[in-house]
Parts: sequence; structure tokens; C-alpha cells
Amino acid sequence: MKEDKQRLLLVDDDTDLLRLLSIRLRGADYEVHIAESGEEALAKIPVLRPDLVITDLRMAGMDGMSLFDAIRGRQASLPVIILTAHGSIPDAVDATRRGVFSFLTKPLDSKVLLEEIRRALRISGAPPEAQGAHGESWRSEIITKSPLMEDLLSKARLAAQSEAAVLVRGESGTGKELIARAIHKASVRAAKPFVAVNCGAIPDTLLESELFGHTKGAFTGAMKDYPGLFRSAEGGTLFLDEIGDMPLSLQVKLLRVLQEKQMRPVGSVATTSVDVRIISATHRNLEEEIASERFREDLYYRLNVVSLELPNLAERREDIPLLANHFLQKFAVRSGKKVTGFAPEAMEALISASWPGNVRQLINVVEQGLALSTTSLISASLVADAIHENIEKIPAFSEARRQFEQDYLVRLMQFTRGNVAHAARLAGRNRTEFYKLLGRHHVVPSLFKNQ
Repeated sequence: MKEDKQRLLLVDDDTDLLRLLSIRLRGADYEVHIAESGEEALAKIPVLRPDLVITDLRMAGMDGMSLFDAIRGRQASLPVIILTAHGSIPDAVDATRRGVFSFLTKPLDSKVLLEEIRRALRISGAPPEAQGAHGESWRSEIITKSPLMEDLLSKARLAAQSEAAVLVRGESGTGKELIARAIHKASVRAAKPFVAVNCGAIPDTLLESELFGHTKGAFTGAMKDYPGLFRSAEGGTLFLDEIGDMPLSLQVKLLRVLQEKQMRPVGSVATTSVDVRIISATHRNLEEEIASERFREDLYYRLNVVSLELPNLAERREDIPLLANHFLQKFAVRSGKKVTGFAPEAMEALISASWPGNVRQLINVVEQGLALSTTSLISASLVADAIHENIEKIPAFSEARRQFEQDYLVRLMQFTRGNVAHAARLAGRNRTEFYKLLGRHHVVPSLFKNQ
């Protein structure tokens, strides 16, 4: 499959210069689009999603610096090169201080221009094969035409090129794990595992064993070593979702692992080295959690090297039709139903809704609308009913059973203070079968003995 070319937007009110530059840059294997004014460029940027803007300084109406200021306000990470026949040292100094990537004077030296373009695209964070708005494998799961999301993705792509820890903030249902996966795919660790864990969904007493593993013999019935999620993610990325829900006692141990790059499985006296990149996420205000002494400040600074704030769905309403139709097509293929779209009034209802549950709620609404639709278009009344009901997604039977068994075992261990024989009697199971259950769910009896 042919790779997408890097996309440039040229802006100049001199049509002859636009034509000449377009020929040169297309000859250098770039995808080139043109705009004959700053105003036209601003209208095209959200649609074209260029990787670089090259603009003349002096133009009728909006000049090059005004265009740059407008781009900066909407998409701060989009690099801009300014060209001028009226260049001066003060102009160049002022432009670069304000964030213009490069300031070149006419007549242009083609070699210099091409080198500046290559440098701008390289420093913007994406390797050539990841450039372009379409077909980017690293962000293929993220569907958007929102300038807010595009700016966030540009920052995510930059962050991916480093080994820095990333903290993704955002309301529940905004897609924090998708952003974490995209960062992993755009990083040098892409060929290694991506492992996600929801720190709020695992009982506190189990989380240490889940993260760091346990050794054979750590508790009666532990017939083999359990490597833990850190080891499972070796060489890759470990995504700690809802990090704000992690208990303080485990925060200390996580901090030590991040500082020393070593961990100790439950039941072991030996440490083992770990090579894992950490991406964490939370919907909580961690600064407030620190002030309330529910989150360690030193761990916060370890995790919050790069901070990314995901917009909620109401802030990216232009994405609602894209997302709704994408999910509809996906669910229609799975169900076999011949539902092809939304009635105009239904789409208006989707776009104007408040979406407290964000994209996760939108998925549920689309899925319910498809299930209840008796025509080829989902009606406004079905959408309205689904939005108002805001039905919680029902987990799969296997997941519900796994969660019940794990919670049940944890409650038994808490009640019996880790006495396996007593717990097995209460559960009406023989000890051998009960040990297997404990091992399957990574429940470590010794963790409950001093509670």
C-alpha cells in the first residue's frame, strides 16, 4: 500500500509564486495544497490537517504573522514557515520569538527551503511514514476532525518520540486508553507489548500482586510464578488507568519501582530489573488529591512529566457525526441489520446533546438505537429515548463471572484473615479446588493476614 505523503499548505496572494512553489515541492514528493489568503488558509486547515504551513508575510487582508497568531491559538503544535521579500533582522527575531519555526527571505534558495521543511517536519515529532492526515497506523483508532483533538494528537506524537512519562487527563469515557495506545504505537517501543490495567477496578489487596507478580510458593496453592503486569509489559508500555484510585501504600511501592527500575514480586526477597514506559491516566484532580493527602506529590511529579488533557465530547461536537456513523457501521456489520444512517433530526439530537458520559455514552446510544430500529434510518425518537435513559453497558457474562469470583474470594480472605482452610469450608469447596481458584484470580492469602 502506498504511504501517505507529508502534507503542506502554501499561502500567498501571488498566484505565480504559488504555482512555482507547488511544482518544486510536489517534485520533492510532498502533497501540496494552496490558499490565496490567510482567511482561506484558516478555513482549509481543519479540513486538510496539514503537517506544515508555509506562508508569505505580506498579503492583502490577513498577513503572515496574523495568520500565524490565529494558527497558534487553534493548533499550537502546527509548525509555520514565513517567507518574505521584505525581510529584516528585527522581523525575523520577533517572528522566531513568537514561535514561527523559520523565517526565510525571497528569492528563495530551494535547497534551504527543502532543508527547513524537512527540519520542521522532523522536529514536529512524526517520522515520514507517520505523517499525513489519513492512513496513520499509530492513530488509526482515533476518529476526529476536531482542531482540539488534532492539536492533542500532535502533542501525543511529540511525546511518543521521548521516553518521558505521560499523564493523560480527561473525563470518564473520553478515550484515555486510545490516546495511550496511540502514543505506544508511535514510539520506538511499538513492537513490544502494550499492557493496560485499571487501578480502580482491582481490589486494593490484589493490585500489588497484579502489578508486580508473585512467586511460586508465595502462598499455599501458588503452583507457579505469576509475572505480573510490569513483567508482561517488558520493553513496552504499561498503561495505569485511574491512577488516582491507587491506595497510598501501593503508591510508595510504585514510586520505588519508577526510581530504581527494579521491582520485587510478592513472596520474593530478590529484585528484578524492569524496562517499561509508564503512561497513566485519571479523571480525578490530582492536585486536589495531593492537598487532601490521598496522592503522593513525589509520585505525581514522576508521572506528570508530559500532561495531555483530553477534551470532552461536548467540546468536539464536529466529531459527533463522524463517530456516530463509524460506530453504527461497526455495530451494523456485527448484527447484520440493514441500518444505514440517522434521520436528520436524529443527528441534530446527537450533536446538541450534553454527553455527560462522553464517547462511551455515545457508543451506548448508537448501539441501543440500532438494536431498536425497525427502519433503515435511526429515528430522532429512538435517539432521544436512548440519551435520556443513558443505559449502562452490560458486561459480557464471562467478565461478570470473573469479577464476581474475584470479589467473592477477596471478601472471604478478608473475613478469614487469609486462613485458606477456613475460607474453603465457608465456600463449600475442597482445599485443592479452592487453591486453584485463588491462583486463577491471583488472590494472595498472605496479604490478608495482618488486616
